[in-house]
Amino acid sequence: MKLVTTDGKNLECIFLGRADYREVLQMQHYIFDNLVALKRNHAEITGGECILMVEHNDVLTLGKHGKDTNLLVSEESLRAQGIECIRIERGGDITYHGPGQLVVYPIINLERYSLGVKAYVNLLEEAVIRYLKTHGIHGKRIEGASGVWVESVDKIDCKICAVGIKCSRFVSMHGFALNVTTDLSAFKRINPCGFTDRGVTSIQKETGKSLSLESVARSIADILGELLGLPVVFVNKSNNFTNIEAL
Repeated sequence: MKLVTTDGKNLECIFLGRADYREVLQMQHYIFDNLVALKRNHAEITGGECILMVEHNDVLTLGKHGKDTNLLVSEESLRAQGIECIRIERGGDITYHGPGQLVVYPIINLERYSLGVKAYVNLLEEAVIRYLKTHGIHGKRIEGASGVWVESVDKIDCKICAVGIKCSRFVSMHGFALNVTTDLSAFKRINPCGFTDRGVTSIQKETGKSLSLESVARSIADILGELLGLPVVFVNKSNNFTNIEAL
């Protein structure tokens, strides 16, 4: 498998289109483990970073500190609908991924950008806030609650983008999930990110626009490149991606 082709002078953003969660998780680990191994051996890292951008099939993921009580339906009923609830190693609680949602996984060496973990999370949120602004949406942060939020008309804070990451030796994986045209009723199966007093929203709900995920991915890739200080190479694999061996 040869995912990353740039030499470190550019930031490669690979848009996979629709893909299964477990398969993309395997991709993340492949790239992440290679970068961590290089750092463990004190090797110079001149490439190998990338950002995976994807739309998942329906899945629930539960972070390492997540509470099972935030899953509001039985796993048996989920399985009957063809939906998994997968325990993973990122931070955060439970969240939903599915059609109409752009999920972004930067796998990068934070030390290269002089970023600590908190500053990195702030950078991811800033990228989304800047993008939302181009559509007239005022995204905001809430103290003690990661992600990007929007104040609804009835004054309830609604999450439009969830953030959950893992870092080892300052190499990142996992990332953020932005609701673009997501069916928000899917979140009724959970207490999103563990909250019971807040809602969820999407770009479509806030603006009435039905944006393509590729267009959103391209714009966010450019913003991330600007914030990280690297030119972006956007690679669309959505038409020929069938499995990880194909990359």
